[in-house]
Amino acid sequence: MSILLDGFLNLSAWGYVGITLLLTHITIAAVTIYLHRHQSHNALTLHPVISHFFRFWLWMTTGMVTKQWVAIHRKHHVKCETEDDPHSPQIKGIKKVLLQGAELYRAEANNTETLEKYGHGTPDDWIERNLYSRFPFLGISLLLPLNIALFGLIGITIFAIQMIWIPFWAAGVINGVGHYWGYRNFEPEDASRNIVPWGILIGGEELHNNHHSYSASARLSNKWWEFDIGWLYIRVLQALKLAKVKKVAVKAVSDSNKHNIDIETVRAVIRDRFHVLKLYARNVTKPMIKQQQRNSELTYKRLLRRVSKLLTREDIVLDRDKRSRLDFALSKSQTLQTVYDFKQQLKEIWMKSSNDQSRRIQRLQAWCVEAEKSGIEVLQEFSYYLRGYTLKLH
Repeated sequence: MSILLDGFLNLSAWGYVGITLLLTHITIAAVTIYLHRHQSHNALTLHPVISHFFRFWLWMTTGMVTKQWVAIHRKHHVKCETEDDPHSPQIKGIKKVLLQGAELYRAEANNTETLEKYGHGTPDDWIERNLYSRFPFLGISLLLPLNIALFGLIGITIFAIQMIWIPFWAAGVINGVGHYWGYRNFEPEDASRNIVPWGILIGGEELHNNHHSYSASARLSNKWWEFDIGWLYIRVLQALKLAKVKKVAVKAVSDSNKHNIDIETVRAVIRDRFHVLKLYARNVTKPMIKQQQRNSELTYKRLLRRVSKLLTREDIVLDRDKRSRLDFALSKSQTLQTVYDFKQQLKEIWMKSSNDQSRRIQRLQAWCVEAEKSGIEVLQEFSYYLRGYTLKLH
């Protein structure tokens, strides 16, 4: 009777709390390291033993199929914040994604086209075909009696927490809150946010804006004050020769002694483009908005407050009303119009489909020359800064 009530381990109350947190954290680590960074983005390789451990663990604790998860996530990146995005809160609403994220996942997992188009390169060995993918819910059906045997009747509660952990934190919080609330280090065109700078509870996935800006990076932290516990685990695995990092985000710096634009400059600007846009907003657009507000009448000041985000944020889609409001504000200030036009021209350097690097060098050189002729001090200073741009691993 005692074994039935307390299980073979017979833990204390705090012991049950600790083991629950440990088990769910291993699941989070499996998602972020194996499914996300390894399988979806190929940012690192894992030793077969570690890779299969994560695959087995996820089968036992979540019932998720690798191909399904990877395909849905890759489609999310390709179709982000559009009608085809499987779980965008900007399209489907924050309440829907936060509370029904698991349902959205299951619906997309049944889309054969999504799996075939985006699920390539995922495991297709004998055990995947005959066990993990064929019987995805067998693992969790075995987990319940195992929990009861180990922990007693409280094992039912632990099982329930394990079942809601990923649907809530990953499907709900990351896919929902991570595209709705938080801060942005970079300015990609999607609405991704860093929820908090300390990626512990969700394995580093809290740093979602960083990830969308450098999706192929094995490390999700970018600023010195950000912490990614998933990256810590990867470094430990790497030290044990159980993982190999293939890609990490790069940091661009400006060399004040470098004045000639070359291929390295172009590569740095293009690869760090979301940070370049953030810097442009901070160092060029915002100062000019403040200057215009100081020298304008009250009505125009109010208008500038309404359009400031439209001038600085890249994730805002301009509908007819926003476009009209922005155009009217720009028509009232030639300086703001110039600053806005230069930003659009800068974006065209990496948006154009041509891979002719010599052409890109010429276009960036021409952009800098014209910016320095503009007579706008903050724009000139930004051009000088951009001339010295170069990449450094960090």
